[in-house]
Amino acid sequence: MQLDRPSKTPRHVAIIMDGNGRWAGARGLARTAGHRAGVERVREAVRTAHEANIEYLTLFAFSSENWNRPEEEVSDLMGILKYFIRKDLAELHRENVCVKVIGCRQSLKPDIRGLLDEAEDRTRGNTGVTLVIAFNYGSRNELVRATRLIAEAVQAGQLDPCSINEHSLSAFVDTAGIPDPDLVIRTSGEQRLSNFLLWQAAYSEFVFLPCLWPDFDRQAFLNALDEYSRRDRRFGAIPARAERAVGS
Repeated sequence: MQLDRPSKTPRHVAIIMDGNGRWAGARGLARTAGHRAGVERVREAVRTAHEANIEYLTLFAFSSENWNRPEEEVSDLMGILKYFIRKDLAELHRENVCVKVIGCRQSLKPDIRGLLDEAEDRTRGNTGVTLVIAFNYGSRNELVRATRLIAEAVQAGQLDPCSINEHSLSAFVDTAGIPDPDLVIRTSGEQRLSNFLLWQAAYSEFVFLPCLWPDFDRQAFLNALDEYSRRDRRFGAIPARAERAVGS
């Protein structure tokens, strides 16, 4: 069942899923238990996005800095990814979800890279929610890769340096063709972007929630959307009511 789409429903929501380890630690469990509990919240977030008529949902699944975590934890995270794709891909496809993966894939092991490619290929034609999975993603690395691609295009005579602007640069980042996020949500109480969508989030609204990711349920998502609906997005302009007040 879909909810009526309010006029201020965000088209694109991005979420930094933070707090799995702390959630597990508070319960005397291994950190990996928190990651596994977080998978169910991923499923619920996709369902809620569909209900709320959100077109794009981007989830920060694994950052380029996460490789610095203990080897056992990284190995378990890779296992969870494999399990999620193998178990949930068919259901996502049935639900008309289109999967897109952003991040650097060159350094990934062939089996992981193959699963990510399969998820994209199988759901490419779907027209429902676009689920963007940020995996082995870091925004600074993304901008470096985009800059290299631009330099190569200029060197090959395919791009005039004088024509480079914000619009053309956006065509070289991982999210090319995807609208910038209207709303960025971060769980766990932390209030920072952590190298996530630095270019794309220039004018995003931010909602920082105290709950840990495994506790981020449907109601928490809807509450964040309600908070967004009360925001006055100006993109650097003066609100019309303020202009009228100045001119009066």
